[in-house]
Amino acid sequence: MRDIVLEIFEGERCSRHKLGQKFKYPADSGKVCPWLLASARPMIKVLRYDGRLGWSYKGTPYEKIINKDGVSTEFVRCPDPTDAGVVLKITATKRTRKKS
Repeated sequence: MRDIVLEIFEGERCSRHKLGQKFKYPADSGKVCPWLLASARPMIKVLRYDGRLGWSYKGTPYEKIINKDGVSTEFVRCPDPTDAGVVLKITATKRTRKKS
């Protein structure tokens, strides 16, 4: 299982979130808009268990990192139809084993 961090990547007009906010998943789930979180959950589940999603967004601001040095990223838009324009960046990081 991988560690997941959610970051508000775009969206300066959202009344709930501010650009750059970061949340640990699942610990901070209650701090994330439920609609945004619901949109992200399928992708979080895939990344959390080291899966991959087939698109790459090459040449865009949303170009993904796919397991580079144990890190993968994904992006998802909030379903809010207003001009809030929130994009969430999901970062999955390989957990390091603690030495006993």
